[in-house]
Amino acid sequence: MTAPELKRFVAFLEKERNDSPHTVRAYARDVGALAAFLDGYYGGRWTWAQVDRTAVRAFLGALQGRGLSKRSAARGLSAVRTFYRFLGLSENIGNPAKATRTPKLGRTLPTHLERAEVELAFEQATTAAAAGDFQPVRDLAMLEVFYSTGIRLSELAGLNTEDIDLVSDQVKVRGKGRKERIVPLGQHAGAALRRYYRIRDARFASRADGAVFLNQRGRRLSARGVQLAVKGLFRGLARARELHVHALRHSFATHLLDAGADLRAVQELLGHASLSTTQVYTHTSVERLKRVYHDAHPRA
Repeated sequence: MTAPELKRFVAFLEKERNDSPHTVRAYARDVGALAAFLDGYYGGRWTWAQVDRTAVRAFLGALQGRGLSKRSAARGLSAVRTFYRFLGLSENIGNPAKATRTPKLGRTLPTHLERAEVELAFEQATTAAAAGDFQPVRDLAMLEVFYSTGIRLSELAGLNTEDIDLVSDQVKVRGKGRKERIVPLGQHAGAALRRYYRIRDARFASRADGAVFLNQRGRRLSARGVQLAVKGLFRGLARARELHVHALRHSFATHLLDAGADLRAVQELLGHASLSTTQVYTHTSVERLKRVYHDAHPRA
């Protein structure tokens, strides 16, 4: 693939589809990998128009042969389909990936924290923040916002102060595809943010951007920085090694559904485009009910 084609494809993803930076990087990387594969597959010169379904299937086989998961291979196929749809807008080229079957993915239940684990995490974070030091107070505020809103890691890292309304207790979130949604903010999260703001603003009187969460140098805390901070908050939990930041998002959804929340309401709060994406959390809730049943019923 020539550099101009890749540049135009990336611009299409960014400006026309409003895809997230993560998606743009992944799709550009996948289509670049296809181009490199086709160089060897055709043994020399080739054009996008001559690529057929067999070549695409061979590419997917090569991905899985290199040890990539079925999920990664499925994303690669999605990238190829999107690229050919992009080419079809300006050139009369069929889409060889259109009829290619997506690798069947096994559905895995999202890892979430039990209520007792959530309470322990908050207890530890609150104790650490008691002295009023910047980092523990910030980390407690992040934990509160994560669990209160169920937002993604990238969404939290991208929050600006103007996005949070502490009067109306709500947050404006910029999600995938740069779509915006309004999410309620709990009272505990609001209180933690107010405390953090006081310490943050006293420590960093002037800031270049309007980021909510800052690092020790007064700059926006990166997604990696958020990840490390939250992993630190999980240290006292028995399952600390298997927990990741998104476990808080999964816990938010699971606990709402356990308490009887409407599935479509949870879909809107999470910013899912499809209801089927949200339905995975109903399976998590059912599994929990099964455990309760088998533990408590005398003839289970």
